[in-house]
Amino acid sequence: MDKIAVVGLGNIANRHRQNLKQLFPQAHLYAMSASGRIPTEAVSNADHLVNSIQALIEQQVQLVIVASPAPFHASHAIPLIEAGIPVLIEKPVTASVDDSSRLQETASRYQTPISVGYCLRYLPSALEMKKIFAAGKLGRLYHANVEIGQYLPDWRPSKDYRASVSAQAELGGGALLELSHELDYTLWLLGELTLEHAILRQTEELGLDVEDSADLMLSTGEKAVVHVHLDFLQRKAYRQCRFVGSKGALEWDLIGNEIRFISTQGIEVLYSEPEWDKNQMYTNMVMDFVAQIQNQPNQCVPLSEAVKSIALIEQIKLRAPIMSTSDDLKG
Repeated sequence: MDKIAVVGLGNIANRHRQNLKQLFPQAHLYAMSASGRIPTEAVSNADHLVNSIQALIEQQVQLVIVASPAPFHASHAIPLIEAGIPVLIEKPVTASVDDSSRLQETASRYQTPISVGYCLRYLPSALEMKKIFAAGKLGRLYHANVEIGQYLPDWRPSKDYRASVSAQAELGGGALLELSHELDYTLWLLGELTLEHAILRQTEELGLDVEDSADLMLSTGEKAVVHVHLDFLQRKAYRQCRFVGSKGALEWDLIGNEIRFISTQGIEVLYSEPEWDKNQMYTNMVMDFVAQIQNQPNQCVPLSEAVKSIALIEQIKLRAPIMSTSDDLKG
């Protein structure tokens, strides 16, 4: 790779630039803000600043990571796809089904390499979970609980959380889109899901104009019941799942990078690597995308899978208007 680029100047874009510089130290790295403005402040790990997607196309960059806010992903990625430039799009792939459809139509027409940045699929315990499910260790799945909670003001301590992408509807904020990893890996592990019920809440705790928690009840094709809880509220970060089947139960701790199997024989630790460097998820994801570009074996997240999460999120939002707990208190 001689010329690479990252679109966006937020936290995840900063991480990608740093990783790209380590992976391709000789490459020229181009940076572009989501709006196209040229920043007055210094941009770390960037050799050149540009003000448009067209400028990246003219430079004939060989790989672009689109890490702008989700509502801009389609408008940033489509011209690159049309120009034949491989694009890794950060999750969520878009903020709407309409944008997802535009991306899919363009991708189908031009056949440019595209992947979506659901980095949790590169967590070692996630890869092990996929193998465990494929091996049928659980037997028939009866029900599952998937939960993530993390206090939004702690995500980016140096920044007012109310000014973050996560807190603003027009930038693709809200628990459903920002925490869509959980929907992605649940679909990845369990297959198609049907929405049965949903509750979206907006508490007075954070004062946001987006949902700060979501509770979903879904069902699998084999009628197993799946509960998913997402929130910006838990003061101590929590990210765990429990899958109960006819042969036992799997407990997956994503923060601890550990899997336990509980059966009549007791508790068996199937995988545990708590000290694993989490940044490797991102570097492995980039190198896997390079393998895709070079037509080598890879496990990149295809556009067709990523848009399923967006379709589910849009369905949830249509069915479950946000309930404001502050309104309930006033009433």
